[in-house]
Amino acid sequence: MAKRYSAIFSAFNGSVWAILPEKMDAILGFLGPKFFGSGMMADAATVEKVAASNRQESRATVNSSVAVLPVYGVISQRMDMLSDFSGGTSTDRLGKEFDALVADSSVGSIVLDIDSPGGSYYGTPELARKIFDARGTKPIIAVANSLAASAAYWIGSAADEIVVTPSGDVGSVGVLAVHYDQSAFNESVGVKPTYVTYGVNKAEFNQDSPLSPESLQELQRRVDEAGESFVLAVAKHRGVSKSVVQNQFGQGRVYGAKEAVDRKMADRVDTLENTIARLSGSRKSSGSRRAVVDKKRLALHNYR
Repeated sequence: MAKRYSAIFSAFNGSVWAILPEKMDAILGFLGPKFFGSGMMADAATVEKVAASNRQESRATVNSSVAVLPVYGVISQRMDMLSDFSGGTSTDRLGKEFDALVADSSVGSIVLDIDSPGGSYYGTPELARKIFDARGTKPIIAVANSLAASAAYWIGSAADEIVVTPSGDVGSVGVLAVHYDQSAFNESVGVKPTYVTYGVNKAEFNQDSPLSPESLQELQRRVDEAGESFVLAVAKHRGVSKSVVQNQFGQGRVYGAKEAVDRKMADRVDTLENTIARLSGSRKSSGSRRAVVDKKRLALHNYR
């Protein structure tokens, strides 16, 4: 079990994340004691019990032709122990479920029920593009219930409409990377790892050494590249310019429901229940709704 915690902890070093910084701090705060050999670790049976409960909660449900697809917890490309245990969402799994709902003729509309601080950059652009490309097949509504931040907002912005619950928050348009330097700890316990590599930069982000100026510059380049992709995708999804996203969408901040609508980050303030009821009652007019969505796609074509 300790080795699995170590592997997850190491994966954070030098990787780009689209997640709330405070959530990143909480994850590192949880993993740190496990990695350094202190703190309580759950036994395998407890981990599996919690993971099974979380997997059950993550399945889609269909109510009166409206499919509700949960997007909960930390987002990662594939389920691992961290996302399983914390109730996270796999973009691979979510994409497959979304494809099935789009193809299901008994499903009149799809609601993304989002409560997530974001997560890994890996897999997020691809899932968002899949959702955006499905516009026009049937209404796709994202509901921030009650948090759609960073990667979760990136995914939600690809829907036809973003709804925010009255107490909800959306945004955190930005990415970050963390390098956890444990060299001082190693020295204090008499450990001195030696990395033998082929390629001068092969181990440049390892946690056993401080970042060199060149490595820091490279990590910043990767962060800038991912952040630019985030901004451009949100601009395309929301039908606004890049400058609007940069100037109005908070540069990494989250906003409450009303302000998010005022800033064009979301479309309306309402509850998940009311959204489902609204869509359930509008299935008869799905043809006209599809026409409206198709016009929106045409208007956004120039942003591709």
